Amino acid sequence: MSAHLSEYEPAMERAFARARDWLDTVGDRPIPARRTAAELAATLAGPLPATGSAAPEVVDALADLADPGLMAIGSGRFYGWVMGGTLPAALAADWLVSTWDQNAGMRAATPAVATLEEAAGRWIVALLGLPAGSDVGFVTGATMANVGGLAAGRWAVLDRVGWDVNEKGLTGAPAVRVLVGAERHDTVDVAARYLGLGRPTVVAADDQGRIRPEALAAALAEIPGGTPLIVVLQAGNLHSGAFDPFADVVASAHRAGAWVHVDGAFGLWAGADPAHAYLTAAVAGADSWATDAHKTLNVPYDCGIVVVADRRSLRAAFGVQAAYLLNDSSGPGDPLAFVPELSRRARGVPVWAALRSLGSDGVADLVARLCAHASWLAVALGQLDGIEVLNDVCFTQVCVTAVDDAATMALAARLTAGGVVQVSGSRWRGRAVVRFSLSNWSTDTDDLVRTVDEVRRCLRAD
Repeated sequence: MSAHLSEYEPAMERAFARARDWLDTVGDRPIPARRTAAELAATLAGPLPATGSAAPEVVDALADLADPGLMAIGSGRFYGWVMGGTLPAALAADWLVSTWDQNAGMRAATPAVATLEEAAGRWIVALLGLPAGSDVGFVTGATMANVGGLAAGRWAVLDRVGWDVNEKGLTGAPAVRVLVGAERHDTVDVAARYLGLGRPTVVAADDQGRIRPEALAAALAEIPGGTPLIVVLQAGNLHSGAFDPFADVVASAHRAGAWVHVDGAFGLWAGADPAHAYLTAAVAGADSWATDAHKTLNVPYDCGIVVVADRRSLRAAFGVQAAYLLNDSSGPGDPLAFVPELSRRARGVPVWAALRSLGSDGVADLVARLCAHASWLAVALGQLDGIEVLNDVCFTQVCVTAVDDAATMALAARLTAGGVVQVSGSRWRGRAVVRFSLSNWSTDTDDLVRTVDEVRRCLRAD
């Protein structure tokens, strides 16, 4: 054993043991955290000790002190906030990423992780039916993936009217108009704010949250010709799971000269399953797409994905040229040209591992199972007295309400307090709702049955 390994091995053995304990119990432990942040601060946020501790002791202290504040997101009965679990191969690859400690920004310096990310990007583009040759960037999450797509779009639409935003900035630039559906995710607005694009113009949506084609056409018709335009669509509404009618609206937006970006944080993966690919029909006609591998694909956190068909646009938005960076602008290009970071971990490697472990058939099966679970749960919940399913269940979201808002909010609170099931409380279509997001690869029939039993129990608590 080398001296270098001897420094690491005791701590890593302890970390493996504690990780194994977590994985062994996560399906049975109460899902919500048992302590609040304020309560944890008493033990976790005190002054830094003057004397250090041995690495294995630090690992044990970390695991013991954090445990009461951990949420069991990996449970098969976790349906909150559209959070997936973690596939075994992806988790193991994530450990290797930290062990290798590679800066994933430059192909010449760290060719292995750069090439793995390139391969993962090509697989994603092919699985989702997006244009071959698109650039793919691995960012922190869907929010930054939206930032990436909109940044590329901002550069492109200003370039079309002769304004070099990289050289001149936004001061004095022609105003870029961003049009969004009434039920877009809030992170779209946040991304526009980050990029100095201001508040988007809101276009009406239907009762499932899909943008109305006639409303978009009318809004576009009111905008003077030559105005730089970006239209943001969605693949997977937060509450209903519904998809915008891409065939109609992408064509309409392009006729007006708009860049079209698709926020597909969890829904873009419908394109990987032949049975659900109709939901993303014509989505490939857009210009950029955002998704999050932690959701439907079940990769560890810190893995948003931005895809841009026009290589010039994404590279112009984020590319950096400097002698010390050993830039490689040929072919695939450097990963740093696709994301707003120079230094970062190789977050695309767990995506490669997840896809390699599943294969294209396995990805399709994963999507199909999540959708089947949502359909089954919607039927079962809809048969309970006092429960109404509000959405047309086309993908992985199920939104229900009780007899009135007070009863609905009470149901959400009881479910969370019970610890068996984690849901999201929200408001949709003017009503309080309880939302179930079927996103975890490990959810099985037993989890679904226990979920319905727990909802029934909480309803009877009245």
